Amino acid sequence: MASRQKNSPTLALVSLGCAKNAADLEVIAGNMIKGGWVLSPDPDCADAVIVNTCSFIASAREEAEAEIRRALALKSEGAYGQVFVTGCYPQRYPDAVSLFPGVDGWTGVPNKWIEPKLPALRFTGKAFAYLKIAEGCNHRCSYCAIPCIRGSYRSRPMKSILREARALIETGCRELNIVAQDPMPWRDGRKRLVDLLEAIDAIPGDFWVRVLYTYPSEIDADFIAWMITSKHAARYVDMPVQHTDVDVLERMNRASTAEAVLLLPDELRSLVPGITLRTTVMTGFPGETPLRFRKMLADLKRIQFDHLGAFAYSPEKGTKGAQMSSRPPRAVAEERERLVMEQQKVIWNCRAKRMVGSVRKALVVAPGVARMESQAPDVDGVTLVKGVGAEEVGSFIDVKIKKIKGFDFIAEKARQKK
Repeated sequence: MASRQKNSPTLALVSLGCAKNAADLEVIAGNMIKGGWVLSPDPDCADAVIVNTCSFIASAREEAEAEIRRALALKSEGAYGQVFVTGCYPQRYPDAVSLFPGVDGWTGVPNKWIEPKLPALRFTGKAFAYLKIAEGCNHRCSYCAIPCIRGSYRSRPMKSILREARALIETGCRELNIVAQDPMPWRDGRKRLVDLLEAIDAIPGDFWVRVLYTYPSEIDADFIAWMITSKHAARYVDMPVQHTDVDVLERMNRASTAEAVLLLPDELRSLVPGITLRTTVMTGFPGETPLRFRKMLADLKRIQFDHLGAFAYSPEKGTKGAQMSSRPPRAVAEERERLVMEQQKVIWNCRAKRMVGSVRKALVVAPGVARMESQAPDVDGVTLVKGVGAEEVGSFIDVKIKKIKGFDFIAEKARQKK
């Protein structure tokens, strides 16, 4: 077992769940490091470990419980001095601490903004970062437990966001990924999301701004205009539609999105040349008949999203969806998920082939690995570029697409014009 440093207490980190959850841990751990802690060179040996958890669906809860038990087992062996559990799991299950004897701290989601001490800790590395602008959600989708866990919508102050954005750019970040449960309703007094994005645009430097997760019916003309005119905007929209059948959307309490789900993709493509569209859909929600599923499959084939993720519905305690009747069996939901992704693979291959031979701007995020404007971190593929070393991480390069590999691209550095 590795020995601990004696001068400063050492800290190990376990981050589970989404990018928004990771952003919370970056702030917590970053502030601890500014206060005198140091990151342990051995993640399985430290004076303290923070297990930052998710509890959105059953598989996330199971993963959180397994990681907590693993940390406690290491503590019993003397590898960890203290075990702290944070995030969505203790927020949703505050009394569950009794199931884990030996936990030294059990804290949920902060109910007010914790201002990061800058420059902040970044799990994502030098090239890109997640910039969280809001907490909670005011939508009440009948399948979703997020409002129960994270509470109602709270916007982060504009001054705080811009302070962090400037610090990130000044320390070499070349992609700001704007995240929240739903970024679109962000407000600070009379300032709206577009005002915030325009203020970020005014920061000097060469960088992308990517807004992740946009509720379909909230994408308006001002947001589209920003995407067209901004010198920093990534022409990329992630609009989780969840379904395309109006009856299923109504049962999901998302009927307000029904028109946008079917019409917005074509409108965005006509207004923003070269835009990339991503979505997620759910199979097996209560009321999804074979006919309604086939309608969604046909709609997705017509719309041709560039990127798509699908998942089988998981009933969550405390949500209206969990009490609804007419839910397809789990095996049926999983088979429908497979059919959606099988179709999407064909769509992806068709659309990706059009890019082969083209030259695109890409951000180097690791040695030999880059991402284009069309590739968001974590959820989409990457562009593998031979011969790109560590010294180029955090730089933009031009790449020529050579071929497709799964959901990734193989490329080479484009020759510079003389």
